[in-house]
Order: sequence, then structure tokens, then C-alpha cells
Amino acid sequence: MLPVFLVGCQGNASSEAKYSTGGDPTDSPCARVVSAIGYAGLMLEPKGQEDRQNFEDAVIGRLAEARGITLEFGDRLPGSLQEAVETVKTTTAGLSRNDVPRERQVALLKRYRVAADEIVAGCR
Repeated sequence: MLPVFLVGCQGNASSEAKYSTGGDPTDSPCARVVSAIGYAGLMLEPKGQEDRQNFEDAVIGRLAEARGITLEFGDRLPGSLQEAVETVKTTTAGLSRNDVPRERQVALLKRYRVAADEIVAGCR
């Protein structure tokens, strides 16, 4: 009986890319992305102090989560925010890895901040 159950579950798999867990695919894209940005921001040094940022695993993990949410929901944000969405995607690609040199992490964080702020403001 178990093999039949597993086969039945395999048929329901979505062909869409899934980058995040929880929530519902019909959630507001703005709400999901802004929430992920805010959650990552809780561990970031204040704006202008990016040089002091400790890129510990927890910070990298939250930025990786912001990346996943943005990959999944960012394309559904308003067209005026798509450039910022692309910047968040590209900057978090580097910020969500722990093998990136510190100078590069700081530069990426500064670019991420500008784009993330633009998304937050544009989603209000």
C-alpha cells in the first residue's frame, strides 16, 4: 500500500520552481518579499555601517531566505520594481554564500540595501 501512496503523491508535484517554504503561492508578492527583507534586516548593521557587518551563518541564512522568497515572488511585483528585484536577486546570490571575500560581501550588501529599500517603498 505504501508504494502506491508514494506514486500517488509524485503525480501532484508542481512543475513551478519552489524556492521557499511556508505560505501560499497566492500570497501577496509584496507582502512576502517585504517580509523577507525585513526579517533579514533584523540581523543587519544599520544602514551606513555595512563595513561593520559580521557575515555569520545566521546572517547568510537570512539573506539566502530573502533570495529564495525574491526568486519565487519577485517577478510578480509591480513592473516599476523589477530592476530592484533583479538587484536583490544578484546581490543575494553572493550574500547567501560563505565563500565570498569580505570586501565583496560589503559591496554586495550596500547594493542590496538600496534595492531592498526601493522594493519596500514601492510596495507600500
